[in-house]
Amino acid sequence: MNTAHSHQHHHLHPHEHADSGDGRSRKLLFAFVLTVLMMVAEVIGGAWSGSLALLADAGHMMVDALALLLAVIGAWMATRPADARRSYGYGRMEVLVGFVNALSQFVLVGWIVYEAVNRLLHPGQILSGVMLVVAVVGLLVNALVLRTLHGHAHDDVNLAGASLHVLGDLLGSLAAVLAALAIRWFGWLWADPVLSLLVSLLILNSAWRLLRLSAHILLEGVPEGLDAAAVEASLRGADPAIRDIHHLHVWQLASGSRMATVHAELHEHADGTQALRAIKRLLLERFDIQHVTVQVDPGECPDRSERCAGHGHA
Repeated sequence: MNTAHSHQHHHLHPHEHADSGDGRSRKLLFAFVLTVLMMVAEVIGGAWSGSLALLADAGHMMVDALALLLAVIGAWMATRPADARRSYGYGRMEVLVGFVNALSQFVLVGWIVYEAVNRLLHPGQILSGVMLVVAVVGLLVNALVLRTLHGHAHDDVNLAGASLHVLGDLLGSLAAVLAALAIRWFGWLWADPVLSLLVSLLILNSAWRLLRLSAHILLEGVPEGLDAAAVEASLRGADPAIRDIHHLHVWQLASGSRMATVHAELHEHADGTQALRAIKRLLLERFDIQHVTVQVDPGECPDRSERCAGHGHA
């Protein structure tokens, strides 16, 4: 190559990888609507029956309704083109909302724990019949939502995450059913606050996972399940023209949107175009890294100040 180094970008536009995007969006939207309707029903049923377990499960469903909404927004935002001010588009909005959402759930857990302890110390009347009906309906609705999402959960990050949230809802509804039966059959009023505490643990688990994931993405960490050292080693064997791979950084804008920058040092008189194509193809096909920026170094790496002769990983 005639230049000391060159940059090449590979942009994968939304329409290039929107395989069945409309179908996934419809599934997510349907799941979101059902979850919100059931959440409202549980809030009304919990207030009417006096059941904290129903209110706690409604809180858990609120977490997951927001997660489903984020998935819908993420699918929609991914179709919006980049503009002059946001050259990478709007995908990271999903992560920002998720981070705030996760923080708010810790407040919700604190309220549930406070109410549960108060009700253990001062039990109140609970209409177990109303509580049981609402809990059973919630169980059936969550089963329907989980079945709706399950078909594509194995190959879609958003749907897989949403399915995990709905599974938590299903367990929360089951806890409410058990609490209603315990109160109706045995008069165990303590079952309601105790199972509410169990539901709060589900909320805490979901919130912590969402907080950890969103913070990791905002810090531009290596995507979960991806080994940067393995990526670098694979790139060294991508094409005979490649002498060395260094200064590799891998991160993601949002869930499922992986990006990378890398320096490729080539042998003298090597075919740089062929090496670039090999790097892009390997990163896309083996590691699902969709946006790649490659700097080709025909000789020694010029960026001495950044110590790119070593191995840097984001």
